[in-house]
Amino acid sequence: MKAAVLLCPGAATDFHLEERPVPTPQVGQVLVRVRAFGLNRSELMTRKGLSPGVQFPRVLGIECVGEVVADPSGDYLPGQQVAALMGGLGRDYDGSYAEYALVPKRILYPFHSQLPWAQLGAIPEMFQTVYGSLHLALKIQASETLLIRGGTSSVGLLAAQLAQQAGLTVLATTRQAAKAELLRASGAAHVLLDGGQVHDQVRALYPAGVDKMLELVGTPTLRDSLTCLKPGGLGCMTGMLSESWSLPDFAPMEFIPATVGLTIYDSGQVTAPAAAMQDFIKSVEAGRVQLRIGRVFPLAEIGLAHQLIEANAAGGKIVVTT
Repeated sequence: MKAAVLLCPGAATDFHLEERPVPTPQVGQVLVRVRAFGLNRSELMTRKGLSPGVQFPRVLGIECVGEVVADPSGDYLPGQQVAALMGGLGRDYDGSYAEYALVPKRILYPFHSQLPWAQLGAIPEMFQTVYGSLHLALKIQASETLLIRGGTSSVGLLAAQLAQQAGLTVLATTRQAAKAELLRASGAAHVLLDGGQVHDQVRALYPAGVDKMLELVGTPTLRDSLTCLKPGGLGCMTGMLSESWSLPDFAPMEFIPATVGLTIYDSGQVTAPAAAMQDFIKSVEAGRVQLRIGRVFPLAEIGLAHQLIEANAAGGKIVVTT
């Protein structure tokens, strides 16, 4: 089988396409024929050596969709469609940047769909992240206001779409005025040009502040995002587009406004049920949800895919097919 191997932390051009034996599943594992996978910013962090505990050489990739080849337990049948995500995939053990992957059964999500693999590949982690952030962490309700910081990311675009469909008024940020129409088409009622601070723009629209906030840029904008919340409002940090993991000299009493709540969503800790993913796939099939796919690459061009996401030039989810 072909696998894109990273021998050590490095640049987007440092992946090596190797021929490897197809692995054999052991108890608790399922062999999956990988058909497609979405690219994630956390994989850039891992590629650069910024993910603690990852050992090299490593096949990256924290998600995939494909078909079951073999399951020693017999619970999954050959040819069955499955998605896999997180659970150490591509970090603790080899991941989805390959034609085949050994996947722990506990991180598999069975589904059924007639959608092309290139579309299905965009779904697992993006859906889990958006569903988990909106419903499990923020517990959104109709008629609420939601600020999405980092709105033109693939997660931000889908979050705006699903929040608007759920009856929320969405405010979304972008650093590029040219992307305002993209945000409006995705469900944003208000587009804010982000120069590092959007508090004044938010308060001009909603003097008391917004009900909920989804932080996708990361720690550099988190404090400003929290000040956009009304008393009793709730913010969720989910993304790190800035590639900044931590806050130096974090002082909670100064950083978080009084009565405002801050939580996180991490699909490696809490995930949506498989039924919710299947319902989402049905919504895509029916045209109720639009997947914004920036570009599709073959596995042999994984380096180019990494360069595109690193340049923030995708305009949607990047998918790689195998």
